[in-house]
Amino acid sequence: MLDLFRERDTRDELGIGVIRDAFADLLFPGTTTIQTRARYFLFVPWIYLNLEQKRVPVARFEIRLRQDENYLARCLLASGESDGVIGRVAGDKLQRTPSNIYWLGLHSWGIRLFPGGQAEYHRSIDSFHASISRALAAREEHSEDFAVRRNWHGGVPKAPEGFPAGATLALAPEEARYLCERIAAAETTSGQESMLAYLARAAGPTECEFAWMHPLAPAAPPHIRRWLDHMRGFSETIHGGALLYNLMLARLDRREQLTEQYEEALLDWRQMIDEREEELAGWDRGDFWRLVGESGAVVSRWTREFVDAWLGIALEPARRARLTDDLGAQRLIEQRERRLKRGRARLVSKRALESWSGYSGTGRLAFRWSVASRLLGDIYAGLGADA
Repeated sequence: MLDLFRERDTRDELGIGVIRDAFADLLFPGTTTIQTRARYFLFVPWIYLNLEQKRVPVARFEIRLRQDENYLARCLLASGESDGVIGRVAGDKLQRTPSNIYWLGLHSWGIRLFPGGQAEYHRSIDSFHASISRALAAREEHSEDFAVRRNWHGGVPKAPEGFPAGATLALAPEEARYLCERIAAAETTSGQESMLAYLARAAGPTECEFAWMHPLAPAAPPHIRRWLDHMRGFSETIHGGALLYNLMLARLDRREQLTEQYEEALLDWRQMIDEREEELAGWDRGDFWRLVGESGAVVSRWTREFVDAWLGIALEPARRARLTDDLGAQRLIEQRERRLKRGRARLVSKRALESWSGYSGTGRLAFRWSVASRLLGDIYAGLGADA
């Protein structure tokens, strides 16, 4: 029954996204939930570098960028790619382009050197071209004053001949090695090696549901094991709150089949927590909050109070056993939704309840592991091509 809900959406109905994202950024810096394949970390700079080389002016830059990104999608599809092609369905009407999706990650991995946002970069392109011209003129005059700003890391592998025609999502060996190097250099809020970097150099498997289930996790550096222990504890315990929220909605909406499903799911959740009772009893929640603080996440007092209150319920065997009928737990969930959504709270607004699909935020927190494992899989395949 829990497997049924693991595949459902992971929307932040309980307002704990700031904690979820803090852990995800520690373990997998530069990733976002809508990234698809690793080679886009090269596609985007290749497109930008080509536009820079052609001296496309600011008046035409965004138009040309959009055209080139649309053309890339068509080339990938023509090459037989489909899984992970951004724009496969939306085509030229795509709302978020690869450059937008990967922009922050490119900076985190040190591939994009330009420090500002995408729009700022575009506005600066004419002045960038002018600085190139001045540098070339200074060089011809044998002046030593020809330093020029770089927008992209100097080690970016060259684009294949004719790119993007014939492009695929498969990384060449030198491209995979380059991304490994960039991941190792990726910025983390802790200043310590990320799990993404650890797994990139270890080249282990990626077929596991959660990062803490990875076969290489027990051999990871102590700080990564600390992160994983806290992530697992939080993911497992907070999941009961998401299931209870949906059970309350199912009862309120008089949907008997869904009510039974959520009651069974909560029973399975309780059994899972019971099996982990000894480990969770020793879970250092003070250290959990210290780690959240070390990550730089700003957690409101209301969020911390809600999480602490919920953990008190989830980790108390007697309350866990009667959770489906625990009025105090239900009151906590209802008050949390009211604080977050006010008049749009489904538990108090009939109109808001009508928009409920039956599953809202029921997925277990995996902290972007599905994205990270896909990127790592692409990199491993590229490294293996050199074997």
